[in-house]
Amino acid sequence: MDLLRFTTAGSVDDGKSTLIGRLLYDSKSIFEDQLAAVEEASRARGMTGDDNVPNLALFTDGLRAEREQGITIDVAYRYFATPRRKFIIADTPGHVQYTRNMVTGASTADLAIILLDAQRGVQTQSKRHGFIASLLGIPHVVVAVNKMDLVDYREDVFDAFRREYLDFAAKLDVKDIEFIPVSALRGDNVVERSERTPWYQGPTLLHHLESVNVAADRNLRDFRFPVQTVIRPDPSFRGFAGTVASGAVRPGEEILALPAGTRSRVASVTTFDGDLDEARAGEAVVVTLEDEIDVSRGDMLVRPGNLPSVETAVEAMVCWMDEEPLQRERHYLLRHTTREVKAFVDELVYRVDVDTLHREDADTLGLNDIGRVRVTTAAPLFFDPYRVNHETGAFVLIDPYSNATVAAGMIRGAARSPDEVAERAARLERSANAASASGAGRSVSPNVTWEGLNVPREDRERRQGHEAAVVWFTGLSGSGKSTVARALERELFEGGVGTMLLDGDQVRHGLNGDLGFSPDDRRENVRRIGEVARLFFESGAVTLCTFVSPYRADRDRVRALVPGGRFFEVHVDVDVETAKARDPKGVYAKAERGEIQNLTGVSAPYEAPDAPEITLRTKDMSVDEAVAAVRAALVAAGVVPE
Repeated sequence: MDLLRFTTAGSVDDGKSTLIGRLLYDSKSIFEDQLAAVEEASRARGMTGDDNVPNLALFTDGLRAEREQGITIDVAYRYFATPRRKFIIADTPGHVQYTRNMVTGASTADLAIILLDAQRGVQTQSKRHGFIASLLGIPHVVVAVNKMDLVDYREDVFDAFRREYLDFAAKLDVKDIEFIPVSALRGDNVVERSERTPWYQGPTLLHHLESVNVAADRNLRDFRFPVQTVIRPDPSFRGFAGTVASGAVRPGEEILALPAGTRSRVASVTTFDGDLDEARAGEAVVVTLEDEIDVSRGDMLVRPGNLPSVETAVEAMVCWMDEEPLQRERHYLLRHTTREVKAFVDELVYRVDVDTLHREDADTLGLNDIGRVRVTTAAPLFFDPYRVNHETGAFVLIDPYSNATVAAGMIRGAARSPDEVAERAARLERSANAASASGAGRSVSPNVTWEGLNVPREDRERRQGHEAAVVWFTGLSGSGKSTVARALERELFEGGVGTMLLDGDQVRHGLNGDLGFSPDDRRENVRRIGEVARLFFESGAVTLCTFVSPYRADRDRVRALVPGGRFFEVHVDVDVETAKARDPKGVYAKAERGEIQNLTGVSAPYEAPDAPEITLRTKDMSVDEAVAAVRAALVAAGVVPE
């Protein structure tokens, strides 16, 4: 059986502990002595329910202060199993002052259950915890609308909260959201389906927990083996012990040791029970090599053709967890995998107002604050961005004097100096100029439009009564890009907006008829479409482009062709399994038959946008809701009128 780690989150008194208690109680996952102790405590406090069910929250709220106040303060971990799956639950507190505890409990979760009180709806803390779940890269979220018994199990109440939370979640990077109406106190839709909600046809909470697919969320591609210690029991044996952070390793494979860059081959992969043919992510093993090379704690074994970033400066999102605020003039210890180095926080780029998700200038971070920082280390780190690999993208900062953990961080990528940023902009400009058609008097830069047009775009915009823009829909095949774009174009056109839709099917046999599915062909496909999109943009049209466009660099080059604020990247975000189930064009079926090679999401990678202007999760949104989200963004930017 596989293992699912999940956490509960939400506002105060939404019923998180009661829900977990009900889950354990109804699934008969409580030992008799635990049940007896809770029943006795419930009777002593007069907390036994009408149906003789004890106070379910006491199964997780174990601290005396928690039982006295009826709140959760610390993270409580509980373990249970069903015939289909094993579970580790982290019941986290809802109070804002315990945000750091929520981050701790959610840091290893595969799924987050965010509770909403059916009487109060979406609260500030509900949004805060949703943002933190997104920040931590938790791929699956269940929004459980609790206390449905207090609103007479009304479907309209559930639907209203569902729409409200989807509007908020559109700003987050969450792949999968499921909404379930429950009553933790009465057990409705927790373990057993409730007859009181005949209008709800979805799964119960336990059924969803048992069936949600988490294997696809784990990084099984990039082999990373941080060395924890060197095993040398005698002169004849020298092995390197650690846990495989991601990917897999087999005897005979070539490896490279960082930071030295020395190559060797794996001689054996060993455990206490004997040698293995393969070790996968999460397994603790000892690796021996064919050559005697210098490797010690903090080093990392990787494959030569699949290297992590090696940098001494990174940009990261951090949650500050110490009562003493961030001090940029002093050093901290940065612990990353098995490596510990001295580090300085050089720059606080911005602090996030987690209530509004707005970025704000700040000089420091206080307890429970979240912000983006630049960190410089005394020795290089071997990392992958957190969104790609949680194990090698996470770190903690430690106060070297008190040994307290002061911050938890998620690496976004290498930090760039102002000179490097300027050079990147220059490269984009050179790329855009090289890609454009030659002609006198025309020059292209990321923020400057063409010169020398017969009828300037600005004149066209004044006549039309709206601005031009490029709306670039990107996502897997079958995600719903074309469906949403077509409905959006029709709505804009009916409202008097000049539009043009560029879809993959339109150009497959014409403009791009000579291109296939190879990485180079895909890049050329996007380059050509970008040039065409710019032509329509200069004509004053709101240009809608729907292409998989799997590579960030290609999308960035198109962005550079139009002025700042006029390019809207729309990430139509669905998981591969959902896209396969839809498969409107039959491409996944063709890929399985070998008729298509290098299909994105199957045998070729998809680089999701880092910070798209709009994210649409069409698995949980109707076409009308998706169209409304994009149109609202265009209205807010002043591109089209309300």
